[in-house]
Amino acid sequence: MRTIPFATSLRAGSCWLLLLSLLAFTARAQTSDAAGPLLTPEQFLGYKLGAQFTPHAELLRYVAHITAHTPGRMKLVRYGSTYEQRPLEVVQIASPETFGRLEDVRRNNLRLAGIESGAGRVQEPGVCWLSYNVHGNEAVSSEAVMQVLYDLANPQDQQMQDWLKNTVVIVDPCINPDGHDRYVNWYNRVRNQQPNANPDSWEHHEPWPGGRFNHYYFDLNRDWAWQTQQETRQRISLYNQWLPQVHADFHEMGPNSTYYFSPAAKPYHADLTAWQRQFQGVLGDYNKVAFDKNNWLYFTREVYDLYAPTYGDTWPSFNGAIGMTYEQGGGGPAGLAYARLDGDTLTLAQRIAHHHAASRATIQATAERHDDLLREFQRYFGNAATKPQGEYKSYVMAAGNDPGQLRAFTQYLDRNQIRYGYAPKRIKTKAFNYYTGKTSDVQIEPRDVVISMYQPKSTLVKVLFEPRPQLEDSLTYDITSWALPYAFGLKAYAVAGRLDASGAAAPAPAVTGSAAAADARPYAYLARWNSLQDIRFLSRLLQQKVKVRYAEKAFEAEGQRYAPGTLIITRTGNEALGARFDQLVRAQADSAGTTVLAVKSGFSTTGSDLGSGSVRFVKRPNVAVVAGQGIDPTAFGEVWHFFEQQLGYPLTVLGTDYLSRVSLSKYDVLILPDGNYTDVYSDRSLEALKAWVRDGGRLIALEGAARFLADKKGFLLKTKAVDSTAIKKEQKANPYLALRRYGDAERDDAGDAVQGSIYRVQLDNTHPLAFGYGNTYFALVRNPLKYSFLPQGGWNVGVIKKDSYSAGFTGSKARKELSDTFVVGAQDMGRGSVVYLGDNPLFRAFWQGGKLLFGNAVFLVGQ
Repeated sequence: MRTIPFATSLRAGSCWLLLLSLLAFTARAQTSDAAGPLLTPEQFLGYKLGAQFTPHAELLRYVAHITAHTPGRMKLVRYGSTYEQRPLEVVQIASPETFGRLEDVRRNNLRLAGIESGAGRVQEPGVCWLSYNVHGNEAVSSEAVMQVLYDLANPQDQQMQDWLKNTVVIVDPCINPDGHDRYVNWYNRVRNQQPNANPDSWEHHEPWPGGRFNHYYFDLNRDWAWQTQQETRQRISLYNQWLPQVHADFHEMGPNSTYYFSPAAKPYHADLTAWQRQFQGVLGDYNKVAFDKNNWLYFTREVYDLYAPTYGDTWPSFNGAIGMTYEQGGGGPAGLAYARLDGDTLTLAQRIAHHHAASRATIQATAERHDDLLREFQRYFGNAATKPQGEYKSYVMAAGNDPGQLRAFTQYLDRNQIRYGYAPKRIKTKAFNYYTGKTSDVQIEPRDVVISMYQPKSTLVKVLFEPRPQLEDSLTYDITSWALPYAFGLKAYAVAGRLDASGAAAPAPAVTGSAAAADARPYAYLARWNSLQDIRFLSRLLQQKVKVRYAEKAFEAEGQRYAPGTLIITRTGNEALGARFDQLVRAQADSAGTTVLAVKSGFSTTGSDLGSGSVRFVKRPNVAVVAGQGIDPTAFGEVWHFFEQQLGYPLTVLGTDYLSRVSLSKYDVLILPDGNYTDVYSDRSLEALKAWVRDGGRLIALEGAARFLADKKGFLLKTKAVDSTAIKKEQKANPYLALRRYGDAERDDAGDAVQGSIYRVQLDNTHPLAFGYGNTYFALVRNPLKYSFLPQGGWNVGVIKKDSYSAGFTGSKARKELSDTFVVGAQDMGRGSVVYLGDNPLFRAFWQGGKLLFGNAVFLVGQ
């Protein structure tokens, strides 16, 4: 037996004591939530609310403590997790009388909405859903919610307990934990021991990218309708299981603002009912009582409209709820204390008090008006199913669309509880054709997807499909057009009549063709190049070291026509994969959601054979993207998310703070997202960038990056010259043109605005940048594009010609500029190329029709 030295044994004993202490502490932590009395936030946290920001883990510990002390009145439900694996939870709260039948209340809501069969009862509690902290650096929400939960749990709060007799409250304490902790961890690290209210102090200046966004720098408050992010999809799944009557979304705005509550500003979407508009005012009245009582400043009917379906107030509204936004002055710059321009100091404690009061007012309004809310809720969905509004009663997506894109579309409908079927036979009818923008004779084919307006979610259908939404005021907060057929790039029709949708769906085999049998050894596999699913298929093959080619020209083989861009995966060249070759190609096609055709021969009936020189080899690109100070965080996030979550393709992120020291020779593709590159690329570093391109690099410049390169030496992209002669002539004809009323300034500025409008872009689809498209592409344009066509040496792949506007608001001045303008194209530079994307095809990840364009830029251009 070895003798242990005394000092060593002491150290070992200390370690054992420390370990035992840690185990005891852990055990106490695990049991303390249910032991002892119900604690206030201050008692639990050890500091007053408003004294500091609370990390997400501590917030959830308090939530667990609250729910553990109210087992017959509160239920904690985990509904998912973030990209950074932080839990997403809601608390369901009811009176003891209601709590035991929460499931019945939930299902009753679905029956009232017609989502579930059976008769619903209007003599039930209303359901009020409160959502906090969708923007991470608007962190007051997650502080206020702790006081709200304590009130709901506290049996001594008789007022709240009375409200709960008529209300089920669902509380989401933090929609965006990743962004919240990014902000809180930064702020707690840089704050002074005593809060410094001076706006110059660094605790009021968040570093890039800020805490507003989620892990991929997406704005989750612009994702309610599109559900591109993991957090949103998980939340919407739970939301649709309840369909509450009231939904409140808690935010912050600039620190020099006061407090905003409903009624909302114009424009209201035309499909908000009179009752929904009226109840906006009712909620405002309840809030006025609390705010007037305390002499708190507030405003209503300004800035925050109810139009685009993307938000936490509008998307619930189009799903039958009374949706509203609450905005507290503060946000990321405010910190714990902020010296405002009016001379007052705004504190975190004040901000908490305001959100706390608005939360209580919302619960009170739901409780005291629950009978009206449930009756109108039932009427909303009953009218939707039996008397749908609008000119069109059926929407049709052609079965001939790309199968992968059509499958993504129907999956979207499923997530949103939108019912659909399939046309059983061929029908000739008049319809609005989304492609032509005109009403004409069309032919509905068997197995076309049919979405009838005679269903509970018809209002949501109308909002999402309407070709040209009615806009009562041009001064709106966000995009003004979003129709799903354009967003998904689908051939579609809107029909005034009700269509039969009782047909069968088309089968979707992964492998077809003359050599489709599982035991066959075809000469090659062919995959059409039409959608995101096809890019995903290519990216997975390249990562599996499968050699892939693509056709530069159209051809015909074994009775099938193939367009330029078609992927060609031949057995020759892939011999190293042996017997794995066929299994791998088939499995990846099935996984990616694309269809491949197996052919017996390399001979083409027309066009080039599969071994022709016009069949190009696709080299697996090593891709980098620039991020950091100067780059728009959401624009970078859209690229990052595209590669990691949509393709699963490796991407190297290069920071702007060290970009000048990076050797680009190891990268094939460099992506510059939207941003301000003035401080990123000096004249010297720009020359180095051009040298890399001339050596064979591919540079992809999006939006602001394209504007930065425009007019620079060596780059063919040029901005349009200002017609000074025309301006002088206009001023001479009207010498008072420069005299503007101050009160008209905002509306005058709208003349230069392009607020998410849809434009038809004319494409040269013989260029690889436009492979997979027809001769047009519908782009969601958000800025005036003031570019001349590229001169000789450049390729004008996508341009907007005269009369190309399709939908959405575009100011009169901007509409003139969006005529005969360059949108997307490429320039050959030495052995490399520069791709200019004046419009962002990855916008918010929901504009599905643009993703192939970006995939072409990454994988096909310059090969």
